[in-house]
Amino acid sequence: MSMPVISISDLTFAWPDGTPVFDGLDAQLGPGHIGLVGSNGAGKSTLFRLVTGELRASRGSVSVPGRFGYLRQDLGLATGQRVDEVLGLAGIRKALHRIESGTGSEADFEIVGSAWDIEERAVALLGRLGLHYIASDVAQLDRRLDTLSGGETVLLGLVAELLREPDVLLLDEPTNNLDQVARERLYEVVAQFSGTVLTVSHDRELLDRVDTVAELRQGEIRLFGGNFTEYERIIEAEQEAARAAVRDARSDMRKQSRELVEARIKLDRRLRYGQKMWDQKREPKIVMAERKRQAQVSAGKLRNNHIGKVEEARDHLSDMQERLRDDREIRVDLPATRLYPGQDVLELNEVRLACGPTVTLKVSGPERIALTGRNGIGKTTLLHRIQQDGPQVPWRMLPQRLDVFDEEKSVFENVAATAPHASAERIRAQLARFLFRGGDADVLAGALSGGERLRAALAMLLLAEPAPKLLLLDEPTNNLDLPSLAHLTEALAGFQGALIVVSHDPRFLTDIGVTRRLELTGDGLVESAGEQ
Repeated sequence: MSMPVISISDLTFAWPDGTPVFDGLDAQLGPGHIGLVGSNGAGKSTLFRLVTGELRASRGSVSVPGRFGYLRQDLGLATGQRVDEVLGLAGIRKALHRIESGTGSEADFEIVGSAWDIEERAVALLGRLGLHYIASDVAQLDRRLDTLSGGETVLLGLVAELLREPDVLLLDEPTNNLDQVARERLYEVVAQFSGTVLTVSHDRELLDRVDTVAELRQGEIRLFGGNFTEYERIIEAEQEAARAAVRDARSDMRKQSRELVEARIKLDRRLRYGQKMWDQKREPKIVMAERKRQAQVSAGKLRNNHIGKVEEARDHLSDMQERLRDDREIRVDLPATRLYPGQDVLELNEVRLACGPTVTLKVSGPERIALTGRNGIGKTTLLHRIQQDGPQVPWRMLPQRLDVFDEEKSVFENVAATAPHASAERIRAQLARFLFRGGDADVLAGALSGGERLRAALAMLLLAEPAPKLLLLDEPTNNLDLPSLAHLTEALAGFQGALIVVSHDPRFLTDIGVTRRLELTGDGLVESAGEQ
């Protein structure tokens, strides 16, 4: 049987305020494993919601053969839920237990259907994804969700979707909050899925395991055979050609403009000479009149010819510039955040965390520390304890959920609230360096996309008063597209203080110049030379 293909035909969708997202989108996604890429706000999550039927298109259709599974970016699970409820097994388990105890009814047999081995299948999947303590005991299916870490919850959500035996699997940032070991297990499980997989992710390693890259840009989808590295190679080659074309078009534009100026100078000389001849009456009037008429006609033709060439060159330059992608960069200079070598930042001595480990930690100078460790060990708890004990320098925290805003206020108003002594002009100038230019700074925080929220949160943290000299970052790369990940790296390059970063993204940790790696274990913090 052929693998399923997601068919998109004439798909048209706009938000209630009239903002268009898709207008007549046509595409076929699959078979195989596809990575869906595009900038934040391009419509990737909106497309997922249209595929699953959460949103309704105003025109067109999306066809998904068979059953689909959808692992959301934000699982939206209630912390009071039990594991078996998340897995969709609660009703079947109760029916099975009644049947096994001899009190089962005909309705219980209908509930179970053919799923007599559902508990065993669930436990096997949980074990394959590393949730061994749940897999080791069926009674663990009664655990509450609030006893699991964020990464364990993501894996649990994936197990729930796989138990439905889907033909098409939609994954929205599936490696968020996962340590490297858990990521490897997820890679293996996804690779063994025999149906069509459509993945949105900033995880380059995951994207390098796909068969096809689908780029969503300006409301259209373009397919690239191969993985993400091959996609980048093709795009860079196209962009180099586009940059060369822009250079040639600018050169031609200058040439045509220069020739137009030279033509105008030549025409002016002719007209002045003709007028001089007329004034001095050195030739018969009829001859001078005819010469003047011919000069004017010639001047008009010459002028129009050069003007036409300039306009053609300008139009060609505009066409070539449209082929260039927006590669705007965040460039900030933050001297007020500077720490000096040896300057005390924080110190924890034999501090016992609520989750168990006892930690000792001293940070001095502009150290950049990667805090790693398995899911659920207590890394976020340690960041909160650092805040509670109070660092010795001004600090700011970037939480996983980026919930640092007053959602009803604009980006400008949120930043202004953290920098009460800064003038409006200074705040707007600084926001422009975070790519919030003009009216973009007046957009409400609640209307921002994921990448925009990150840039706004960074602006709030880095432009705050007093300037922070320590940043605590909790999984800062979650939910970011690759351009936004680059923006985060660029912004941190301008920060001259100390960093403590919880992240399982080894490339990101290398790019931001981590100087120490600390692994949190059940026995405390240990220096780590490798990637976790």
